[in-house]
Amino acid sequence: MKDRDTNYTDQAAVLVNALPYIQRFQGKTMVVKYGGNAMIHTGLKAAVMQDVILMSCVGIRTVLVHGGGPEIEAMLKALGKESRFVRGLRYTDEETMEIVQMVLCGKVNKDITSLIQQQGGRAIGICGIDGGLLQAKQLGPEDLGLVGEIETVDTSVLEEILQAGAIPVVSSVALGIGDAAGHALNINADMAAARIAAALGAEKLLLMTDVPGLLRDVHDPDSLIKVIPNTELAALKKEGIVSKGMIPKTDCCSLALEGGVKKTHIIDGRFPHALLIELFTHEGIGTMIEAG
Repeated sequence: MKDRDTNYTDQAAVLVNALPYIQRFQGKTMVVKYGGNAMIHTGLKAAVMQDVILMSCVGIRTVLVHGGGPEIEAMLKALGKESRFVRGLRYTDEETMEIVQMVLCGKVNKDITSLIQQQGGRAIGICGIDGGLLQAKQLGPEDLGLVGEIETVDTSVLEEILQAGAIPVVSSVALGIGDAAGHALNINADMAAARIAAALGAEKLLLMTDVPGLLRDVHDPDSLIKVIPNTELAALKKEGIVSKGMIPKTDCCSLALEGGVKKTHIIDGRFPHALLIELFTHEGIGTMIEAG
């Protein structure tokens, strides 16, 4: 009986400790960039879907933006097409763009939407083309092909979905404008999430990655930087602490903060329920980058 009572008390304590955060974030908008291992492993997929459904159920206006690099890579290989990357971005010719659009806007987007529905949530899958959500100009046509840089974000379609009580699931393909008018353009999903978060005036942008967060020593997980002002990132780049793949991640966080987002987070999507731990516990699990 005593063990049972202790267990009940522990469970109640978790909920009570989460209460101030639930109250603080109710009615706020949060944008989650979903990617990495959390998109590959079945258990992690289920955990992320449960997290975003819970966020929505407690009144957080949740937008899920996703990439799909591994799925695109697998389809290209199946079709015998070799991938090429320039400055970390996928070279996207016409044929590759058709595959990207098919995989991201079709299979991956609808698989995520379906997973949310299966877990009892309500989701609507769209891509950046729908409702003119993302409009972009072609970025470096000679080097990158049909890769875009976002020019405008029209959040009206997202607002309609959110007001209907559903979770928008957004794939990072944009409507081309200017010289790229009439073309779909491939967009970096982190950048798409940052621009959407800024346009929505989001409380938070959360980037799910395959690392614990921003580390002072990449070989030491215990060197995690829990909180850092945006103004200190430039110095960390000079020191080499922010390097390689973390540079574009932190750049997206800076862009979102400069666009009015309150706080940004880089969290380890390999850890089940990382979103809930970061949002609803005092300790958190990743790195929070804040304005200032």
